Amino acid sequence: MLKKGMEHYIQKKLSENKDSVELFREEKEYGIKHDLFDQGSVSIIDMPSENRFKDAYIERGDKATDEFLAREDEDFLEEKINYFDKHKNEFLYVESQWWEMVGADAVSFEKDDVFGNYDVMLGLKLQKKQDSKIRQFLSENLAGEGAAYDLIFDGNEGVWSLNFALNDLEGYDEELTVGQALGLIYSFLMKLAESIEV
Repeated sequence: MLKKGMEHYIQKKLSENKDSVELFREEKEYGIKHDLFDQGSVSIIDMPSENRFKDAYIERGDKATDEFLAREDEDFLEEKINYFDKHKNEFLYVESQWWEMVGADAVSFEKDDVFGNYDVMLGLKLQKKQDSKIRQFLSENLAGEGAAYDLIFDGNEGVWSLNFALNDLEGYDEELTVGQALGLIYSFLMKLAESIEV
């Protein structure tokens, strides 16, 4: 699934301009690793990672009621994640083409009232038979002390419900912006999707 999506994305970019292609770091590394373009004849222009979610649908909601509070524009990506320390009743909901690329539904993000972690919640569009591979990846790649996750398959929807703490991702820092946190989540999910294809 990931490889097909990446091939399509990179080929679309190449069709727009045969000599050069703008790629984010993860797509560039994946494309090189899987020979999705000829490095000798194509110039790669690095796109700033903070631009990845500029066209995403971003909204804030109330944790207790799921009530919509506000739709945010790309400026909210510059907000520090500690925004949610000050607004513990809120969660962030983000839809993006990039989640589709790595086999995820929309991603939600909030501050956990009990443990103080930043919780990430999403749906994974991976087959049920991938259970052991998904669990192995999560166990090996969530790095926090006492790192844990919740993973449940919904047979009716055909989607995994996955919850984990942003704090347990490599690269986590309390000073991350919302955009950087989303980028960290994307990078993690891309590695997960790639590990399933092996």
